[in-house]
Amino acid sequence: MFTEELSNWYNQWETFLKEKTTNPETGRWCYTHKRVRSAYRSLKTNLPYLFTYQKYPELKIPNTTNSLDGYFSRLKKLLNVHSGLNEKRKFKIIVEILKGRK
Repeated sequence: MFTEELSNWYNQWETFLKEKTTNPETGRWCYTHKRVRSAYRSLKTNLPYLFTYQKYPELKIPNTTNSLDGYFSRLKKLLNVHSGLNEKRKFKIIVEILKGRK
């Protein structure tokens, strides 16, 4: 399962993830591999929500966000046609578009 594999991965790379770099000028340190640490922490934190579509098959939740991304793309195109609108009016347009979608 993914949880076990993530745990195994962390155990294998734990030393690497804990590497620190010290700034010679200030003497302060930071983790050397911040982005990898951040990605791991994000996966670990959000693990309960990552496979929601598998927990509730009766809801028929898609396993990708492709359709959602496509819908956002359509919204952006509709808003770009009205490029001079302020935030408040753009928000109203989005609300109206979403109301009409069933």
